[in-house]
Amino acid sequence: MTGVLLHAEHVTRRFGRFKAVDDVSMQVQPGEVVGLLGANGAGKTTLIRMLLGLIAATSGRVELLGGPPDRQRRRRLGYVPQGLGLYGDLTVRENLTFSARAYGAAEPLLPSALTRYAGVLIRDVPLGAQRQVAFLAALAHSPDVLVLDEPTSGVDVLAGASLWDTIRAQAEHGAGILVTTHYMQEAQQCDRLLLMADGRLVAEGSEADIVGSTTAVAVRTDNWAQAFAALDRAGAPVMLEGRAIRVANTDPAELAEVLKAAGIEASLQKVPATIEERMLILARGAKAS
Repeated sequence: MTGVLLHAEHVTRRFGRFKAVDDVSMQVQPGEVVGLLGANGAGKTTLIRMLLGLIAATSGRVELLGGPPDRQRRRRLGYVPQGLGLYGDLTVRENLTFSARAYGAAEPLLPSALTRYAGVLIRDVPLGAQRQVAFLAALAHSPDVLVLDEPTSGVDVLAGASLWDTIRAQAEHGAGILVTTHYMQEAQQCDRLLLMADGRLVAEGSEADIVGSTTAVAVRTDNWAQAFAALDRAGAPVMLEGRAIRVANTDPAELAEVLKAAGIEASLQKVPATIEERMLILARGAKAS
């Protein structure tokens, strides 16, 4: 398979005066897994819905498989939305049968972990199992393009790893895959990342490309709660992981002054930033511009 599978060119989507997506250009090639990252409300789902032809762009152009996202081209698409797209009043097997027949495909075999749910209404099945069913439905017709919106949300670690094995296998067979995720461990499994903030595409490339030379300051103190509060009040881009405080893209001397004024003793060390910290900085910049 050759050519761009998903393509957006300067697309904007307005809802009244609100710009949910603002002048975004992106593409997905065959055989690559592209991660679409951003906080809730960044515009990821709206962009996906435009790419799939579910809503129209206010301006700009979108293409699916080389043309407009019409019904014929969507038959070559596998889509797992946040809401999974399953029918709660149908059983697991009935959902798979319905989806397969809609695409003219053979009904997929249930893996052993799901056979006990075959006759159970999908609404009564655990969320992790529901997501596996949604994956089976999306893959039954061997799609050329996979679009996955938070595909492992609510899934346990082992099931999530299995789903990612499936994602990589589809890419190795030539499918192009666009996936949204909040989990940075999953983002690291993508070939390329697109980062959205406030409706705009603010960075793209590998994790190393996006982080670049950005640094952070690791703050070590016994008074971690007070230190976090003081830095947050000062407007610093502070993050807390457990009791570990990190502040992105800030001069350690400035932080030392804030902590000293609050009467907090701490040691400060400049360290390489994580992608989450780079995302925080870019998101702040998007909101300020």
